[in-house]
Amino acid sequence: MTPRPASHAGHWNCPSSPLALRQHHTRQATHKLKAGEAWQDHDLVFCTNVGTPLDAANVRRAFRHITRNAGIGTDWTPRELRHSFVSIMSDQGVPIETIADLVGHAGTSVTEAVYWHQLKPVITKGAHTMNTVFGDKPTG
Repeated sequence: MTPRPASHAGHWNCPSSPLALRQHHTRQATHKLKAGEAWQDHDLVFCTNVGTPLDAANVRRAFRHITRNAGIGTDWTPRELRHSFVSIMSDQGVPIETIADLVGHAGTSVTEAVYWHQLKPVITKGAHTMNTVFGDKPTG
């Protein structure tokens, strides 16, 4: 039985998803033909070149390959990419509810707890807005 994610909030409709999945399926079919009898069919969307489930080492290796080809070095991790995404969204003033939804959290509490430093500009802006609305004068 495949474990279910803790939250389904991150499921969203991306217009390019069907095309990307078709292209991925074509690449996977090529890997399957190339692997021949070594192919192990586990009915997975994302798998190794021989059809087996990905593990953390597979993902890190593939990610290093991508970052090397992008010219940004090999010291990045998928987790840092996620944190960078949250930082960029926060810096652009995206509401915390939207950020939480995009990273797959069911509510904002986990997003606030995990990404406090990245979200500080959004939270600070919200506090300043509340001060403006309720007429509090900044101190200092």
